[in-house]
Amino acid sequence: MTQSTHREFGKFTTLVALTDEETALRILPHFKSFKVMTGKVGSMDLSKVISSVETAAKRGGLINGDIYRETHSLYHAILEALQGVTRGDLSVGEIMRTVGLRFAIVRGNPYGSDDEGEWLAVCFYGTIGAPIRGKEHEALGLGINHI
Repeated sequence: MTQSTHREFGKFTTLVALTDEETALRILPHFKSFKVMTGKVGSMDLSKVISSVETAAKRGGLINGDIYRETHSLYHAILEALQGVTRGDLSVGEIMRTVGLRFAIVRGNPYGSDDEGEWLAVCFYGTIGAPIRGKEHEALGLGINHI
C-alpha cells in the first residue's frame, strides 16, 4: 500500500459511485483488498435512504449489524455524505425535494499500519430536486468514518 493511499480512500469510493467497482479498480488497483457494496435508492424520505444503505451493508456482509460500532460508523458516514447531497440541510420531502441516488460503500484500512484499523466510506451520486421529472440537478456527497 502506498503512503498516499489514505488520501485516495474517498477518491476510490467516489469513483465506484460514479462508475463501478471494476472501473475504479483499474484506476486505483491498490484498493482490490477492500470490501465494496453498491446500490440505488430514490425517495422523498431521508430515513428510507439511510435504511436502504444500512440494509445493503448488512446483507452484503460489509458490516455486522450486531456490533454497535460498525452500525454507528456507517450511520455517521451516511449522514456526512447526505450533507453533501442536500447542501447541509438534511431534509428532502418536508421541503418538496426528492433524491435519486447511486451509492457506494467501501470498507478497509486506508493507512499503512494495521493499528489504524478499518474505516468506512459512503458516497452518493445522483439527482436532487423538485419531485417533477426534469426539475432536478446532479448532486454528490462523501462521508468517511472510522470503525
